[in-house]
Amino acid sequence: MENVFDAKDAQNYIDRINKLVEDTHGLWGKMTVDQMLAHCSVSYEMVYEPEKHKKPGAIAKFILKTFVKPKVVGEKAYPRDSPTAPQFLISGRKNFEEEKKRLIGFIQKTQQLGPEAFDGKESFSFGKLNSQEWNNMFAKHLNHHLAQFGV
Repeated sequence: MENVFDAKDAQNYIDRINKLVEDTHGLWGKMTVDQMLAHCSVSYEMVYEPEKHKKPGAIAKFILKTFVKPKVVGEKAYPRDSPTAPQFLISGRKNFEEEKKRLIGFIQKTQQLGPEAFDGKESFSFGKLNSQEWNNMFAKHLNHHLAQFGV
């Protein structure tokens, strides 16, 4: 698995994103390319712009930590057409260039902060994660959706 904290791997994600164009179509799923970019940014918004999202309640967080966390932070890739959590659903069209720029900025910021900034950091839904779990979560999500759009 790629390391989102490594400059070369982060640049690889950016290069893949830069291959996308406004009319790139997904190989599966219903999202448009602009919606996919916005969707991928949600993981980062929960770290850098937490006020944009509602935190799960105690019962929901228990369920997320117990049943969803292992699938999200583990190394096994997501299958096609995996279910999407409600806060990750993007409705309506977005500005492609703006969303591309935002996602690239989040990737760069995460890489520059490095694994130390994420080791033991509290996740919105899963409690404290170590830097490898954060890496897996970010890398798997990016790989899944960039592959969905053929890059």
